[in-house]
Amino acid sequence: MSDRDRNNPLSIRSCGNYKLLTKKIMPTYRPKGRLDYQLIYIASGIAHFYFSEKDSETIINAGTFVLFRPGDFQRYIYYNSDHTEVFWIHFSGYDAENILSHLGFAADTQIITTGTKLLYSELFKNIISEIQHQSVGYEQMIDAYFYQLLINMSRDMTQAETSEDNYVHKEIELAQQYFSTHYAEDINIEAYASSRGMSISWFIRNFKAHTNNTPLQYILNLRISNAQILLESSNYTIKEISHIVGYDNQLYFSRLFAKQKGISPRKYRELLG
Repeated sequence: MSDRDRNNPLSIRSCGNYKLLTKKIMPTYRPKGRLDYQLIYIASGIAHFYFSEKDSETIINAGTFVLFRPGDFQRYIYYNSDHTEVFWIHFSGYDAENILSHLGFAADTQIITTGTKLLYSELFKNIISEIQHQSVGYEQMIDAYFYQLLINMSRDMTQAETSEDNYVHKEIELAQQYFSTHYAEDINIEAYASSRGMSISWFIRNFKAHTNNTPLQYILNLRISNAQILLESSNYTIKEISHIVGYDNQLYFSRLFAKQKGISPRKYRELLG
């Protein structure tokens, strides 16, 4: 660590901008990472990142920052055909991690979604200009611009997370309403997710996180719960109830009911008197 790093809570080492004009590809591979922190902002296009030797490719879209801490594995590629423009900054300092933590960037945070914003590009350009010209007080100006960058990132990240949470909550609520109305039908989970613009894996993961059940388990619970109500309050035969809640095979329905409730539908009705 240099004297400036030891004497400053946050110290900017270098800053720059990449935009492929003639090169077709710009790869970076640092298996042992760097000694300092690196912050990359995808201003336009997309970039291709790999966060470990075993990880598959992660596409990073415009309006996203990627944060590498000292020693983090680094592998990323920019392609001319993706029309990628990125800004980057290297920094260190004796209190760098505490500052990041205070602003809400957890120790495992690497991808920070903020949305595209002209302010970010302008702040990077201001830092680059100060480094190039080194006018009186340029180091203080660089620090000021960088703090402004980090604070805006923190605020925009929080807003983006809130928007994402609201979106997820709304989609899961809509799915629950749909399943409650159509539970007796042959629901294709993948087709439903696709109709809402969601991938099947994303939908199942978030549905389970919000309900503690997969979509299929949720539908099964609806069917069995409604069958239980019909057994208690109607004169329908078990075969009729099986059809009403969505099962053509009475034996299969009875097995599912017994597995869920610990008793067959016939015995359940007998216990009711």
